[in-house]
Amino acid sequence: MSGVITRGVFFVHSAPRALCPHVEWAAGSVLEGQTSFDWAAQPAAPGMYRAETSWMGPAGTAARLASALRGWTHLRYEVTEEPSRGVDGGRWSHTPELGIFHTQVDAHGNNVIPEDRVRAAMEHVGDPSRMSRELELALGQAWDDELEPFRYAGAGVPVRWLHRVG
Repeated sequence: MSGVITRGVFFVHSAPRALCPHVEWAAGSVLEGQTSFDWAAQPAAPGMYRAETSWMGPAGTAARLASALRGWTHLRYEVTEEPSRGVDGGRWSHTPELGIFHTQVDAHGNNVIPEDRVRAAMEHVGDPSRMSRELELALGQAWDDELEPFRYAGAGVPVRWLHRVG
């Protein structure tokens, strides 16, 4: 782990009520207690709840948070980490149907596809449909498609940013 401090956001897009305190506990153990969740009903999935919290910590915190939730099959969540000096940013997305997806994120918020993934997709240049599927997989398109209704349902919910100026 690096000594570089960064920040990010943890979005719980849907969780059954019974898991909410466990999600808070897992996040609090990684974020050293700096979490505050305001759970709200998730309109895209009746009976489910959503929450989000911003965090600040050492680079690699988002990976540790995603790892703490590994195997929690009833959750839909995303964890983001902003790029920082000498460290790539990232986004971890999880759905019950697809499992977890990770992508590096550049300073402008773009997904970064590693060279080997691009080369693997290019092996299917003779089959444009297959090449397109490989690139969509590398971009995490299936995760975005599945999470988008849950993201939209949370639109307008305030996000508390923990920026320190000066």
